[in-house]
Amino acid sequence: MCDVRLFRSGFMDYQLAKNIWEKPYNDEMYLNNAAYHLQQCVEKITKGALECTGVTVPNTHRLSRLFSMVKNNGANLILTEWLDDHGEMLSEWEAESRYNMDFLVEKQKLERALGEVKKFLKVNGISEELRTELQNDETCQKLLSFLPKDRRDCSNFELNCLYIMFAKKLR
Repeated sequence: MCDVRLFRSGFMDYQLAKNIWEKPYNDEMYLNNAAYHLQQCVEKITKGALECTGVTVPNTHRLSRLFSMVKNNGANLILTEWLDDHGEMLSEWEAESRYNMDFLVEKQKLERALGEVKKFLKVNGISEELRTELQNDETCQKLLSFLPKDRRDCSNFELNCLYIMFAKKLR
């Protein structure tokens, strides 16, 4: 079931990772939590985009598998080159950061990943600011016409996610 809530949850994971990164702590294990939430951000948004194409999403955290599914099923999601190249690293962070007490994510890699995931969100219009395509009132109204009348009062974030869901119908 295609749902804006999965996109919202992924976006919140990014915000959590960023907040952890920006607050200095004496314990480097806090960075593991940022790494975990960063991976969760990408996973949830990728799964959300897949669900919007009608794909039954498997119970997996392996981003490389999900990325292949995006490519093979025409999901309306742009995978950046960095993300495609580093999916396995992010997938490792998901498990290692939670279960391996000796694991510490490298600060430099985490900093780069935060910037690259931010680019991924931006290129896909996953933001509180209305995406460029929807700043045209005609396009925005057409998008809203796909929704029941009682569900058309949407935030900019929700409209951005709905664009991902209905992009093929809008073309």
